[in-house]
Amino acid sequence: MNARSEIVPRGNRRAMEMSDLSRDVVDLVWGKQWASGGVSASLFRRWTQGFVFSETEHGALEQFEGGPCAVIAPVQAFLLKNILFNTESSNWRDVSEDEQRAVLCSTLTEILESACGGRGASFCLASWARGKGSPDGADIQDGPPEPESSQPADAHQHQQPTALAAEELGFERFHSMVHKKTLKNVAELKEAMLSLYDTWRNKFGVLLFLYSVILTKGIENIKNEIEDSSEPLIDPIYGHGSQSLINLLVTGHAVSNVWDGDRECSGMKLHGIHEQASVGFLTLMESLRYCTVGSFLKSPRFPIWILGSETHLSVFFTKEMSLVAPESPAEQARRVFQTFDPEDNGFIPDTLLEDVMKALDLVSEPEYVNLMKSKLDPEGLGIVLLGPFLLEFFPDQDTGIPDSFPVYHYNGLKQSNHNEKVSYVEGTALVLGFEDPMVRTDDTPIKRCLQTKWPYVELLWTTERSPSLN
Repeated sequence: MNARSEIVPRGNRRAMEMSDLSRDVVDLVWGKQWASGGVSASLFRRWTQGFVFSETEHGALEQFEGGPCAVIAPVQAFLLKNILFNTESSNWRDVSEDEQRAVLCSTLTEILESACGGRGASFCLASWARGKGSPDGADIQDGPPEPESSQPADAHQHQQPTALAAEELGFERFHSMVHKKTLKNVAELKEAMLSLYDTWRNKFGVLLFLYSVILTKGIENIKNEIEDSSEPLIDPIYGHGSQSLINLLVTGHAVSNVWDGDRECSGMKLHGIHEQASVGFLTLMESLRYCTVGSFLKSPRFPIWILGSETHLSVFFTKEMSLVAPESPAEQARRVFQTFDPEDNGFIPDTLLEDVMKALDLVSEPEYVNLMKSKLDPEGLGIVLLGPFLLEFFPDQDTGIPDSFPVYHYNGLKQSNHNEKVSYVEGTALVLGFEDPMVRTDDTPIKRCLQTKWPYVELLWTTERSPSLN
């Protein structure tokens, strides 16, 4: 492999001597408070875990504590895309250890390629110098946490020795050991990702991968995309990942908003999502009217959605590809109409009706537009509502979505799963019309979240209780 490594100077003194490169990454991720008061040991510990597969659900990643879902959930979403749609296995839930290795490494590679943006630039991996060169002679080795077992060590052929515990290594000392490996092309990247499989699984795998994405994207590029570059990617108090961090992993762009395109606000340009994502994003916050997710995230290329609650990220998915078919004319009209209604009021001033009709290639002669204004605003209120507009120009359009289809929900936190075993919750989704007389199911957070995409969706789960968003 033609790679060159830039080893961060470690020294034998305090790890505050990290290189300027590491300082820039740490400032971006953790904020500048790390240098004065430091990052709390408990917060750092919550983020120190690897990409570890569940023993119950072999294609699902486990999350040990709150916080790193901002990385784990996007990786899980892309993992599911590759397992469901890019492999030939007849049983997508029966993933072997060799398949775990292949699909995890290809998924992490895909996210890094997205961050690189196809600019022909090199890729950067964050790793560390292991073994005897570690500070104070500590032997840092790769591997996931060793499970409790009375069996002899050789009984776990695929287990690697456990890494030093986060509290033993510490925030500063860990960062003094990080080094950057530069790879010139995708072929080198794929080879390196496979060779570092145990690194991604060990106690610091999630952080090292996050740093790899940041270094590959470029710190200045990320700062230019984030709305407030002084706001860290990881909240220094609660440990939650920011929307910029989620967007970076999902789309390759660290923008702070989830709407389509850019918007002007008080003379400031606010960046949004600029193209259809491979996997989607929906949030409970939209049902509370705190934000509006645009169609590029709501209607991804594959029927897999990251679901956001107030504090956590999980994943909703199905194999039903008709859910992500190309936009129908009515869906396009809804999206265009909403670009003229940035505050999501559900209406526009009638003075904008001509612009909307032009954007949709509808007849927009002044006489016809005035006729439509009178028809759509018979009371002369000076507004045009979205519902009557769609009914007038796009009536009775069949969406092509089946009335019912199997769905699954993933939550990586053990404590949020039945018997504390990470496993997909199975169910059936019913997409109804507003006039459908069927008895409604319970009002749950996951249903309210999905209703931002399908307003009249109903969910029937095989479990006694609905899956948790938290």
